[in-house]
This record gives sequence, structure tokens and C-alpha cells, in this order.
Amino acid sequence: MGTNQDLTGAPWRKSSYSGTSGDCVEVAPTPTTHIAIRDSKAPTLGHLRVTPTPFTAFVQWLK
Repeated sequence: MGTNQDLTGAPWRKSSYSGTSGDCVEVAPTPTTHIAIRDSKAPTLGHLRVTPTPFTAFVQWLK
């Protein structure tokens, strides 16, 4: 996990379940096969990077 990669211009995606208020997290793939996660309300405050395995486990847990 890390936060030091510049993701300017990254293809951030928000869930289709997100409401119109914008209260959601966004995800983007990174060039280093990680997944970046950030708060859609405060995208300039930084992001987290995780590998696909824990991200998949987290998403499955949410279901």
C-alpha cells in the first residue's frame, strides 16, 4: 500500500450506485498494477494504493 504516485489524468471511476450528492469513493488503475482509491468529495487530499487481491476481498466483503 502506498500514496506517493502521481495520478494526474488517471481514469477515476465512481460507482453507479453513488448518489447525486457525490458522497462516494473513486477508484483508478495505476501503471504499477495497483488500484488507487480516493474520496470523491476531496480528491486533492490524496489517495491510497492497494494491490488487486485485498481490493477484491474488500469489495466482496461489502456485498
